[in-house]
Amino acid sequence: MKAPTVILDSAALTIHDVVGVARYGWRVKIDGTAREAASNARSVVDSAAGGVDPVYGINTGFGSLSRHRVEPDQVAEIQRNLLRSHAAGVGEPLDAEVVRAMMLLLLASLCRGHSGVRCEVLDMLAALLNHDVVPVVPCRGSVGASGDLAPLSHAALLLIGEGEAIVGERGPMPGSEALAMTAITPLTLAAKEGLALINGTHLMAATLTLACHDADVLLNAAAGAAAMSIDAARASSGPLDARLHAARNQVGQAVIAAEVLDALEGSQILLDHAEDDPRVQDPYSFRCIPQVLGAARDALHYVQLITERELGGVTDNPLIFSDQQDILSGGNFHGMPLAIAADTAKIALCHIAGISERRVYWLLSAHDQENSLPHHLSPSPGLHSGLMITQYTAAALCNELQCIATPASVGNVPTSAGIEDYNSMGATSAAYLRHAVELTRQTVAIEFLVAAEGLEHQRPLRSGDRVEALYAEIRREVPPLTEDRSPSPDIAVIDGLIHDGSLNLAS
Repeated sequence: MKAPTVILDSAALTIHDVVGVARYGWRVKIDGTAREAASNARSVVDSAAGGVDPVYGINTGFGSLSRHRVEPDQVAEIQRNLLRSHAAGVGEPLDAEVVRAMMLLLLASLCRGHSGVRCEVLDMLAALLNHDVVPVVPCRGSVGASGDLAPLSHAALLLIGEGEAIVGERGPMPGSEALAMTAITPLTLAAKEGLALINGTHLMAATLTLACHDADVLLNAAAGAAAMSIDAARASSGPLDARLHAARNQVGQAVIAAEVLDALEGSQILLDHAEDDPRVQDPYSFRCIPQVLGAARDALHYVQLITERELGGVTDNPLIFSDQQDILSGGNFHGMPLAIAADTAKIALCHIAGISERRVYWLLSAHDQENSLPHHLSPSPGLHSGLMITQYTAAALCNELQCIATPASVGNVPTSAGIEDYNSMGATSAAYLRHAVELTRQTVAIEFLVAAEGLEHQRPLRSGDRVEALYAEIRREVPPLTEDRSPSPDIAVIDGLIHDGSLNLAS
């Protein structure tokens, strides 16, 4: 099928748009209104560049060098020097999907007509995306203010035929070779264009957008795993009663309670122990599923709101307002809104994983015989260890999550001779968030593995229809445990099912 096309004008991108272009190769097309807006802003820049008054980033140096005036015949040279000098990143290359998302956000921001670049710059960025030419960008170097300078500089070098790139599955190769392979002509940048290419929040926002999408899918799966664990442990559905959550007046927990209860609708297992069950209350990891996952849901909704706002923003500096012929210097490049959001999301993920691990522990511990489960879900306790060590792995994942959940945004290291004296560290926050999503997804995959095995010991009784659908999806790839085998491949398979939405509770 032909890939969809995302039209770029002044409107905000959606998270869906970004995921489509970044992961699935959707094409982009620049709308005529964006070309007109860019041309109008460019005329303002051209007038300022030829004027006698100093205007930051147009006929001056950058950062703490802004008091140095640049002569008209040096404009092209300083743009080139800017990209070269600022490409100071280190570390392993960013994933291609992150770089593609970053380039899309950069292009969309430039298309809103406040950056003052020529249409040729827009066209080249679109061509790179549509030909799947991906710059090689080291993962570290941004302090999350003045934009993601170092990562964006590595990406922008490709526009002038420098740096390195990957074309499809080929590479890395010199940027000039990548452009020649796709018949894309390198640019000579004009006044302000180098600064406009690197002075935005596009890496932070790209990473946050992809993580936001994945966290939403993951939360839905986590609710499904919790529902499966309830029946695997023969726990009570009483704590899911809507009256409890109406009394609390927290939206997230009411939604989660309703989703989990709906997944258990029709469960024979619940009916089987509805009466004469000597257990009075379940552990918090079962009883407080709505409260914990609901709080995480509300936090992630805040993160999504911040992300969606940024997907409609313009974040370089200075900005051009062509209607008033004004050029305003400000700080829209500062990543603090994104940094705080990413740090918040990391905390939410810690609790999604943490309560999931506690249910894994409970299912494997066989505290009593009321849940009909053997120790460690072993097919023959003693001879076989069963799924004992999966809980160790979940515990290790949770410990790593606890370590990386420390907010990066609360620390500041000044830069640029003190002119840039308060930085967000948002790129660090977003990078750790992306890792946190992976760790949490692996923890929930372990819960699914254990809970599915737990259901085997409740047969012939069946769980709710939606839980059984999740169980069937897992069993298509992962057979029941009849003797000891390595759980690692099973965890990896279920991790992939969560990631691609196959274990979506709503499907």
